[in-house]
Amino acid sequence: MALKAASISDYRELARRRLPRFLFEYVDGGSYDEETLRRNRQDLRDIALRQRVLCNVSELDLSVTLLGHKSRLPVALAPIGLSGMLVRRGEVQAARAARDFGVPYTLSTVSACSIEEVSRGTPEPYWFQLYMIRDRGFMRDLIARAQVARCSALLFTVDMPVAGSRYRDYRSGLAGAAGAAGTLRRIGQAMLRPDWAWDVGVMGRPHQLGNVAPVLGRSSGLNDFFGWLGKNFDPSVTWRDLEWVRSEWKGPLVIKGVLDAEDARAAIKTGADGIVVSNHGGRQLDGVLSSARALPDIAQAVGGRTTIFADGGVRSGLDVVRMLALGANGVLLGRAYAYALAARGHAGVAHILQLIEAEMRVAMALTGVTSIAAITPDILARRD
Repeated sequence: MALKAASISDYRELARRRLPRFLFEYVDGGSYDEETLRRNRQDLRDIALRQRVLCNVSELDLSVTLLGHKSRLPVALAPIGLSGMLVRRGEVQAARAARDFGVPYTLSTVSACSIEEVSRGTPEPYWFQLYMIRDRGFMRDLIARAQVARCSALLFTVDMPVAGSRYRDYRSGLAGAAGAAGTLRRIGQAMLRPDWAWDVGVMGRPHQLGNVAPVLGRSSGLNDFFGWLGKNFDPSVTWRDLEWVRSEWKGPLVIKGVLDAEDARAAIKTGADGIVVSNHGGRQLDGVLSSARALPDIAQAVGGRTTIFADGGVRSGLDVVRMLALGANGVLLGRAYAYALAARGHAGVAHILQLIEAEMRVAMALTGVTSIAAITPDILARRD
């Protein structure tokens, strides 16, 4: 019997059944022993809310303004690398679903679809995520391409001067299996998933990493990509480099990957318009604080002076409300929509956003709040 998706966990199971192992493990996994990956979920689950009664909650307003644009919900779709390999031209499908629903979409630097392809696929402005790469000329060109394509905000990821060790990727053959052996291993896994093999493997061509294709040239397979990425992340990056990015980018700039209040204050000093409290979904340094644990101190340190986003472990509208109560102004959805994208493409992402909205409405009504601004630490039952 086919599984009908009624929650994000259902979509995770559908994605597991549909994707080749190397892609599912890439989306689902974290670094090292995945302690931070688990903490992201558990620490959110442990947050209790105050249930209130006899409050007039007949009219709820879930809309907000994020980085200058009206959004139906205080959520945005986070940048997910290689999401165009989850389903045919996946970044375009996700961007269209976000546009149709009325929330922001963020394109990853390491996407299958290029900035230009996504721009052609949706008339609405979207956000773009940037890594610090050694080649400043390449970065300057990429920033210019994003501005020409009408990207309305830049999310600059700073928690990846080096890549974390993701053991699942080594076990599955996505990383560490070079040359023909690695390619054949992935082909074997793809053959076990005929729906994906036809939709993406055959009909989803070209299989290029659109934004970095100019520097990869004809050698644009996964092995080439991971090799290039490992050599081109810049571990020498400092706050001065952030100032350089700020000078190049002419719109809202958000610093993604902040877990420390001191770093949050430094981001504001260097001209950031927002920060994302994030541990990269548990995919970088294992053993660090969950986003939910780090968020309150950061919000206390910089709240009111910048827009605060948070991600990590969000799997429901209830989790969104929890993050907002801890001090976030907005929440980025990552795996939550990636599973749905892999399972059902545009329709899956649209359904996830509908679920998030419905769950937020229930959570807000039962905590006695009628607007996003009213979601404060006061709705938490325990604030330790």
